[in-house]
Amino acid sequence: MSKTKVVVLAAGQGTRMKSKVPKVLHKVLDKKMIDYVIEAAKEAGADEICAVVGHQSAMVKAMIGDSVSEFAVQKEQLGTGHAVMQAESFMGTDGDVLVLCGDTPLITGKTIKELFDSHRKDGNSATVVSVMLDDPSGYGRIVRNNNSFDKIVEQKDASDEEKEIKEINTGVYVFKASDLAESLKELKNDNAQNEYYLTDCLEIMKNKGLNVGVMIADDENEFLGINSKLQLAQATKIMKKR
Repeated sequence: MSKTKVVVLAAGQGTRMKSKVPKVLHKVLDKKMIDYVIEAAKEAGADEICAVVGHQSAMVKAMIGDSVSEFAVQKEQLGTGHAVMQAESFMGTDGDVLVLCGDTPLITGKTIKELFDSHRKDGNSATVVSVMLDDPSGYGRIVRNNNSFDKIVEQKDASDEEKEIKEINTGVYVFKASDLAESLKELKNDNAQNEYYLTDCLEIMKNKGLNVGVMIADDENEFLGINSKLQLAQATKIMKKR
């Protein structure tokens, strides 16, 4: 039985938090944001977890310690694709790789498990989680062609027509490890940010004729990324209700 590996992206600085503490270490109720993410992954059946750290990596490593199998370091912040590349030796080419963001504490093990099930049932090379938002501004949009996945376009690169799309990328993906390794080799950074977007891997796979699926999640709150004190307060409120 091949292993299910998880890569948690935790290298961001979180400048909008206006704090010396790295973003993923901020607490929701009594627990660090990233702890919720790691627990949800374990609950869904993850075998091994690698945290990609960057900003104040020593502090993040010291605070997460034994809750993950290993760390990868992203020295320069060159995008999500670049962050995942740092975990290449951890991911290998066997089984599935789940990619999560360390700043989405509200994600649940149940949703991750549904993602695994949907990915495997459909025989996908990649499956991305999307949600429908009334106000999608700021998020990457899921572009469809005849209802099936076409590509993901970042807000900064989107046309006026694409900006009208309400279906957004949550930043949660599961990949067939071997297909992810191949597509990472072809990533380019010719976009508005000059970054290597992980989202482009899905388009690369689709263009090779591989299956790329989208799972629409019910609860948009699960994917609330925490970028500010205000969002942290919002997440705390939702967590209390739970």
